[in-house]
Amino acid sequence: MYARHDLSQRQIAGELGIHNSTVSLELRRNATSCGYDPEQAQVLSDQRRRTAWKWTKHLPSMITAVVGRLYEEWSPKQISGFIAPLAGVGVSHQWIYYLIWDDKAQGGDLWQHLRQPKRRSKHRTQAKSSGLGKIPNRIGIEHRLAEVENRRFIGHWEGDTVLQGHKHSGLVTLVERRSEYLLAARLPRGSAELMKAAMIRLLKPRRGAGQTITLDNGSEFAVHEAVSKAVTAATYFCDPYCSGQRRTNENTNGLIRQYFPNGTYFRQVTMASCARWSAN
Repeated sequence: MYARHDLSQRQIAGELGIHNSTVSLELRRNATSCGYDPEQAQVLSDQRRRTAWKWTKHLPSMITAVVGRLYEEWSPKQISGFIAPLAGVGVSHQWIYYLIWDDKAQGGDLWQHLRQPKRRSKHRTQAKSSGLGKIPNRIGIEHRLAEVENRRFIGHWEGDTVLQGHKHSGLVTLVERRSEYLLAARLPRGSAELMKAAMIRLLKPRRGAGQTITLDNGSEFAVHEAVSKAVTAATYFCDPYCSGQRRTNENTNGLIRQYFPNGTYFRQVTMASCARWSAN
């Protein structure tokens, strides 16, 4: 009632004799796009209470399922997507990480089964940063539209490579930031011309569906302008040593290493196999 009369949260708190943070929490949890409705708020509250009971009821079996899949080298995100339809109760990947670190604090070994990519070698880091001067007309990520950061819209991609050693055979990977949809193609060598051809081949059928591509600083992306023109998408580059600015792509590449571990000779990897696991 008070919210409908455009009273501030502090004024509402004063009228009800409660702290204004309580009002803020209630509005955040139960307001909808149409505003705050007390009857709808009660429905939402009752629904959360039922879900919480259901979640608690299934907690032991859920933990067993999560732990079992961690030992099978599943990632927390994969487990989260698998558990919800199976148990009828959602569990976030953040909660799974809490479970892992709590287990580690008690001497457990779940953390050893995380499939996070290893720290990059000094050689790899230097190679990436050395590409800065070899990328003509490079546009930094600071010039990218602010709307890309909040992931509200589809059409913004991140790109990098998974290579067997410096400039050897490998993959080019492109991941859409909001949907986490993956495109990948094999590279016989990590050259700029082969990279250009692969990126155009992946993105041109989706021309118009890509608005921006945020790339790593490797010199293999030196012909980014030709890619940008062919697929009508603006290209931007991360800051040096800031792979977290392409976090979606980095995490995906870490998962790819489950299928293609270090030392994989990518020239023997077929495009059919790439299509098969990228679809998963």
